[in-house]
Amino acid sequence: MKQGVIATSERRSPRGITAEAGEPYLGHSRNSLGAKRPTSRADDRPDPGPYDQLHTRPRLGAGRKGSLEPVVEDRVSGQLVELAGDGAALELGIGTGRIAIPLARRGIRVHGIDLSEAMVARLRAKPGAETIEVTIGDFATTRVEGTFSLAYLVFNTIGNLTTQDEQAACFQNAAAHLEPGGRFVIEVGVPGLLRLPGGERFRVFDVSDAHVGIDEYDFVNQGLVSHHYNRRPDGSFEHASLPLRFVWPAELDLMARLAGMPLLERWGGWKREPFTSESTRHVSVWEKTASSQT
Repeated sequence: MKQGVIATSERRSPRGITAEAGEPYLGHSRNSLGAKRPTSRADDRPDPGPYDQLHTRPRLGAGRKGSLEPVVEDRVSGQLVELAGDGAALELGIGTGRIAIPLARRGIRVHGIDLSEAMVARLRAKPGAETIEVTIGDFATTRVEGTFSLAYLVFNTIGNLTTQDEQAACFQNAAAHLEPGGRFVIEVGVPGLLRLPGGERFRVFDVSDAHVGIDEYDFVNQGLVSHHYNRRPDGSFEHASLPLRFVWPAELDLMARLAGMPLLERWGGWKREPFTSESTRHVSVWEKTASSQT
């Protein structure tokens, strides 16, 4: 495939569910609060709806502090370069290229998987994107040619797969793309249940003049709906909600082990600070063993 070409994958999940990579599953499944998510596209792919809206508009999607700051993106890409070594990198849920482009500028060959054509169009409009290959498809199941020394999935994107089966399939897919000794990296928040008052399901995570963010938890189904209220120029607020699945570090470790990737390292953030009981997020690195079969 030529560099910079967007390829369309015909692979579909065996469960008949597709997803916007970097976005929650919509399809035929149900969200974390039990409401069926609609499909409206002729090829049975889900309508991205609020997810494209949050990720393709510059003023939206910036509610979780720090995640869009250039210094953070530079730190993330720096750590990923070190983990990739001399090999290529595969980004699951490449989106608008926030990390892929800085990584490519550092000399790493990057291939991305994403089902959101709107977000990929934003990536294509950015300087430096011409060397990045993107396959349109479900990042939990879509295969691309070649092997990689690094696969990664950052900024809570694993939570956008809203069932345990979908998340486990993602680990299997990552392992299938990695060469022996390759690393799979996930950055995701630690479920904030301990910060909830007794009996409450809602936690406010950001309040500013421009944005209010509220997480709504479904404890039984490990569901989380992230509500974003963003101020328009006229002073009114625009609302979008993203269904997610929260997942514990130990659960991710089991998914990785079943895919032949034992835990190599876990940090409390991109500065490689220690992961402790006080950490609000983690960066986990699993390594594909030479004996694993995918």
